[in-house]
Amino acid sequence: MIIDDSAAIRAQYQAILAAEPDIQVVAVAEDAYIARRLLDQVHPDVITLDVEMPRMDGITFLRKLMAGRPMPVVMASSLTQKGAETSLAALRLGAVGIIAKPTPDHPWSLEEFAIDLVNEVRAAAHARVGRRQPAVPQGPRLTVTPRPAGQRALCPVLIGASTGGTEALYAVLSRLPEDAPPIAIVQHMPPGFTASFAQRLDRICGPHIHEAQDGDRLAPGHVLIAPGGLHMEVTGSRAQPRVRLIAGERVNRHCPSVDVLFYSGAKVLGSHAVGILLTGMGADGAAGMKAMFAAGAFTIAQDKESSVVYGMPHAAMALGAVSRQLSLERIPHMLLKAASGSEKAAAV
Repeated sequence: MIIDDSAAIRAQYQAILAAEPDIQVVAVAEDAYIARRLLDQVHPDVITLDVEMPRMDGITFLRKLMAGRPMPVVMASSLTQKGAETSLAALRLGAVGIIAKPTPDHPWSLEEFAIDLVNEVRAAAHARVGRRQPAVPQGPRLTVTPRPAGQRALCPVLIGASTGGTEALYAVLSRLPEDAPPIAIVQHMPPGFTASFAQRLDRICGPHIHEAQDGDRLAPGHVLIAPGGLHMEVTGSRAQPRVRLIAGERVNRHCPSVDVLFYSGAKVLGSHAVGILLTGMGADGAAGMKAMFAAGAFTIAQDKESSVVYGMPHAAMALGAVSRQLSLERIPHMLLKAASGSEKAAAV
């Protein structure tokens, strides 16, 4: 079901989605009230929902939907600061994805927009959605085990996530201490949204979290999030790793791509690294995690039960690329152990 107050947008979405053999548009609605009546007649697997609509805005409708009839929702937002913050609030309420609507100031090509729309709808169709509240820390903040003088520094941690990943990342990062290991993250998200996401996490988590800039150092107590629309690689040396941002073609239909981050981590960091794959649709990151595992890194995949979409972690498991498969609740503790070198890598 497509919900948007613009007739032109509804027609555009319908044309894009109807062209896919595995997607059927069963209804369109110009506002939330019409959508509510239509939901008594049709039973969509996924809803695309405009953030800004007359009579009832998208967030209010989403809150009511999740309280009474939860289902996968992809939010459509204009690329503005307000739009980004509202979309992140929607993810906390239970939406599973975001698409950035083309605007005169940010005119994505129709081809690029169509790829994002189809990707998000397909991923949402596989998402596990239920009545839920915004994610909260699953326990007290952890501490880093004191290290003997002269022992090697904490390993950098590379994390990849997609559908359901924003709340999964919050659940992990909110447990980490201020002196957490260096962390670099690729979360599949449109350009313009990652800065707001990083700011939100920085306000509520111990480590300093920000959108990565080209040349940033991977340092203890700092978390770098790849900007939407740019690949992020580990560069420099094992002793002084940095990140490089690259404007390039999509890899595995994504930019940034988890594989790009993980392959570079395997090359630069070798065994002095931890790789983590969280919830997400598809296989991005699985081959890169295999390269990290082969280089001696410790690797972790989120388990099926705690994943919104068990796609990327499952693909890594199928390749034999995973040292440990864990629930989301157990990942923060294992992350700290592995980064300190107290947990030896061993295949599941």
